[in-house]
Amino acid sequence: MMKKNVLITGTSTGVGFETAILLAQKNFKVYATMRNLAKADALKERIAAENLPIEILPLDVTDNASIEKAVNTIIRKDGRIDVLINNAGAGFAKTLEQATPAEIDWVTDVNYTGVVRCIKAVLPHMRTARAGHVINITSVGGLVGQPFNELYCGAKFAVEGLTEALATYVGHSFNIKFTNVEPGGISTEFMKTAISKTANEKGEFATGEYAPIFEKYLTSAQERAGGEGSGVYQTGKEVAEVVVAVAENEHPPLRIRTSQWAKDFCALKTDSDPDGTKLVEAVIKYSF
Repeated sequence: MMKKNVLITGTSTGVGFETAILLAQKNFKVYATMRNLAKADALKERIAAENLPIEILPLDVTDNASIEKAVNTIIRKDGRIDVLINNAGAGFAKTLEQATPAEIDWVTDVNYTGVVRCIKAVLPHMRTARAGHVINITSVGGLVGQPFNELYCGAKFAVEGLTEALATYVGHSFNIKFTNVEPGGISTEFMKTAISKTANEKGEFATGEYAPIFEKYLTSAQERAGGEGSGVYQTGKEVAEVVVAVAENEHPPLRIRTSQWAKDFCALKTDSDPDGTKLVEAVIKYSF
């Protein structure tokens, strides 16, 4: 059986790193990409130790030229990209009022526009092949708005809407599958960085009417991050196992939560259509 080629963004740590390893162990050909190749040492060590079919490429999701170069390299070598996993992203917690215009642009660029850029670059090749699978690592924050996360949630909601819309006609017409993988909390550098960044900028929240609300939120977030057995936080590998199962699925869902906690957290929005397929079928029937 021919190996499937997978392009993954954001593989230096966390879910991206673990997904690249697991897919390679299952004999996928993995193109593991990251913005800063100086952070590739851990991945290189695993590749060498296990002789894994992984090639590391530079790719910055905020840079169209970088994306095009990576995609063209893969197409030139192998002629196809079977699976695109949009994993690169960054957490951010701050009120809309107090976020700077630059911060607003950054959160949106990394978490939403970067996904758009990568899909746009890969889609012509999947469409020509009449096959492919786009997997976006979103969040329960793409389904449920949460305090002090409105900018992050807004970007993830946008990815959810983008994916739903593409599935209704690109998926339907060209045999390209689309899936949003929706973790709850992840105990990786992503979460540590998000909480640390928020805590370090605490001075901006220490005055004004938001201060007491933010203090309660930050204390609760830090307790959840350090707590055991709450079911909120998964390891990067646990989330990666769900991503790999989706990549192997011939009939993947439009959306999937990665833990029971995530399912429960989103239940009010998802109980009538947990995997999103009913909605897509209804829109297709209405539209065509």
